[in-house]
Amino acid sequence: MSDTTSFSGAAATAGEPTASAPGGQYVRKGFGLKAEVQDTLAADYTGHLVDLLRERDYALEVGDTTVRLAREFGFCYGVERAVDYAYQTRQKFPEKRIFLAGEIIHNPHVNAKLKSMGITFLSAKGTGFDYAPVAPADVVLLPAFGVTIHDFQTLRDLGCVIVDTTCGSVLNVWKRVEAYARDGFTALIHGKYYHEETRATASQVEKYPGGTYLVVRDMDEAQLVMDYIEASQGKPTAQPALTREAFLERFAKQVPAHFDPDTHLVRIGVANQTTMLARESLAIAAAVGEAMERAYGAEHRAEHFRSFDTICSATQDRQDAVVEMLREPLDLMVVVGGYNSSNTISLAALCAEQVMTYHIADPDEIDVAANSTGHRTIGAHGTLETVTDWIPTGRPLRIGVTAGASTPNNKIGETVARIFAIRGVDPTAIA
Repeated sequence: MSDTTSFSGAAATAGEPTASAPGGQYVRKGFGLKAEVQDTLAADYTGHLVDLLRERDYALEVGDTTVRLAREFGFCYGVERAVDYAYQTRQKFPEKRIFLAGEIIHNPHVNAKLKSMGITFLSAKGTGFDYAPVAPADVVLLPAFGVTIHDFQTLRDLGCVIVDTTCGSVLNVWKRVEAYARDGFTALIHGKYYHEETRATASQVEKYPGGTYLVVRDMDEAQLVMDYIEASQGKPTAQPALTREAFLERFAKQVPAHFDPDTHLVRIGVANQTTMLARESLAIAAAVGEAMERAYGAEHRAEHFRSFDTICSATQDRQDAVVEMLREPLDLMVVVGGYNSSNTISLAALCAEQVMTYHIADPDEIDVAANSTGHRTIGAHGTLETVTDWIPTGRPLRIGVTAGASTPNNKIGETVARIFAIRGVDPTAIA
């Protein structure tokens, strides 16, 4: 595909609707302006202390304070690409109105920066976005999470310029889900039904008549599905299975309107939101496969159950790096990233299993003078709190730091600086 194509001539890529529309352009590979925006990007998102941590084997020790940084952290390739394309788009169209479908990524600092550049964020409407303000002469950015088929077609019909920053890892999941629907399998998606990525992924089944999906948030919800499958074949379950009516009520927001558990749980293909906890996604897939075998037998499972690990490599790498770092003695962990960032929430949950962990959205949450910070409590239903005396003083301390894949280096560096400042160390003197 060329960098810029008309809708009528655009090649179909994974997850991209193939219907044509009058006018407009579809841009998937940027505008060739990376060099022009590189200095601005570097000024906005790089961090001196992060560079210093890398140079010193990911550890800074000053007096009795040691800060350790996970070896994989922060911006992944997909996020870098999305932010780069947003900056290129502003450079390419300095006079045009530019809209963004939701948030480019789940990081408050990055999104605030885009707003300051004159990019207008479209508001949510139902399961999509309100495109009423968009005219054919405008430009619309698609976020790294992608958008639903319905949203994509709406924009094509408008005839505006579409700049698509959807992450390649997300597109890979779309391929799997589309294949499931094509072959008559229900896509069982481990994810958050309200998350932009999961909504976009689930919509891929609409490419085939009767295509269907079911979103499960965790192993507990997956267990309800497994119990229903086994009970439907007269197999014993540890707890009473839901009735058909109760099942549909319980998962009303997580299935399409035509979903029927008696029909659509016979053939299952497992996929996942790319930013979920990898081990949980793998465990759910294995457990559902075993439940299918208990219910129907090994031959049925072989023909009617599919599973692929679709956790993105960057998510996996960051989780692996945290597991490795937690083998060392640490007094506490700080995880930096948006409160609605799924991969950051997963990292915080992983850390909290081993050590006291604080998930902060931004270093501005930290009040150095008061030794306090705002943070999101750990868990699927975490709440926002402010804690005081969160960093102990008066004794040696080892603090671990990591960040979600949508957190820029400068925000990681500022967090490290404020940690040292609380400990009585002037961060500007660290060299």
